[in-house]
Amino acid sequence: MILIAESGSTKCDWVLLDGSGNELNRWKTIGFNPYFHTAEEIVSHLSNTKEVETYRSQVRAVYFYGAGCNTSKLKMIIKNALDQVFIHSQNEIGHDLEAAAFSVYEGAPLIACIIGTGSNSCFFDGEKISENTPALAFILGDEGSASYIGKRLVTDFLYGKMPQDIACDFKDNYPFTKDEVIDRVYHQCHPNVYLASFGIFAGKHSKTPYIRNIVKEGFDTFIENHVACYSNANQVKVSFVGSVAQAYQGIMEECLRIRGFKLGEIVAQPIDSLVTYHIKQLQVS
Repeated sequence: MILIAESGSTKCDWVLLDGSGNELNRWKTIGFNPYFHTAEEIVSHLSNTKEVETYRSQVRAVYFYGAGCNTSKLKMIIKNALDQVFIHSQNEIGHDLEAAAFSVYEGAPLIACIIGTGSNSCFFDGEKISENTPALAFILGDEGSASYIGKRLVTDFLYGKMPQDIACDFKDNYPFTKDEVIDRVYHQCHPNVYLASFGIFAGKHSKTPYIRNIVKEGFDTFIENHVACYSNANQVKVSFVGSVAQAYQGIMEECLRIRGFKLGEIVAQPIDSLVTYHIKQLQVS
């Protein structure tokens, strides 16, 4: 059996295939990001996942693509965990940018971007991935992402800058105090996921000028830092993976057009495309 996993910081999609590429099962877990999770935490969670316990002894290969898996050291955190869980398996770790590139590639070179909980980009020529600008995570980077939008909502609310009608609804949905927010962001685990959770509220008010301006500012900054950095950006399509890019597709297309860039594909969840990619690899082998 072969197991394919695509993980952001919020959730991870898993698909189990037999040796011929037939799908046997699929499930979701929390996302595993080596910036925020230890190998021990990952092992603990997977060991308590019903589907993993059912199939772990039969899996012979795991292909895991994850947010934060951009260095050998960070990849080893995930690999060490998977090696402890899937002990009969060859476990390979890839970056989520690889998953994004494979998902939106249509036979021509392109810029592949991620805008979900976090954000990032790469250039993919069909064989090799290259990055021009590093991802700086949710404190310094993640422009345009759900965590970026959530951070803006929380700070605007606490600063009293949110429009009154939206602020009243925000307060009804999130009756927290400033101290509770500070504790959640600075002292508890996974603050990026916490901030990204406010994206649901943004979606509720997505047609208001206030939310649209926040999204547009985030997308403009993302394009400046993560698209315009490629010398051939106006010669290739710019494609996206992630729920935020899909939810605000019209704004993204407008922001790109103003800069002279062309929108390509938008895929909310790349797992199906990854499965197709690996099935082709099985057929070749």
